[in-house]
Amino acid sequence: MDRLRIEWMNEQEIKEITPEFIGLLENLLKYAGEQEEIEEGEISLTFVDDKRIHELNKEYRGYDKPTDVLSFAIQEMGEDELEIVYEIDEASDGDDFNNEVEPLGDIIISVETAIAQAEEYGHSIERELGFLFVHGFLHLIGYDHQDEAAEQEMFAKQEQILSKAGLTR
Repeated sequence: MDRLRIEWMNEQEIKEITPEFIGLLENLLKYAGEQEEIEEGEISLTFVDDKRIHELNKEYRGYDKPTDVLSFAIQEMGEDELEIVYEIDEASDGDDFNNEVEPLGDIIISVETAIAQAEEYGHSIERELGFLFVHGFLHLIGYDHQDEAAEQEMFAKQEQILSKAGLTR
């Protein structure tokens, strides 16, 4: 069983998300996990349209506009949030619960914005969605781009992972 995995939902109708494409994202997750020495965890990935990501961006970040990707790390706690504690029963006899992995967080991608950005940058929609997924994953594990040095580090890591999967510009 994979210890680093994606649970995904498609809540938009702009572009079909195929099992083959999810396989590509699973490969990106594998490469990113290897590079960052993350061996297990689960990511909840949701594909939405601009209207939905606009609502989420306004509600959670205070920005009244759509964006391309949002990440919500489980390990990051806000001021008024309760800590989530996961317990695994060591005495269990191998039921499905023991196969569970700790969630890393949620990634939400606007396919509508990704399509527009792919056209603007002159590369495939698969490359843009892959970029946004890896970008979201790196945020989940603690990377950010609050200053130029941090942004350069994060973007270099993204490009290494995407190149390994053959998703170049």
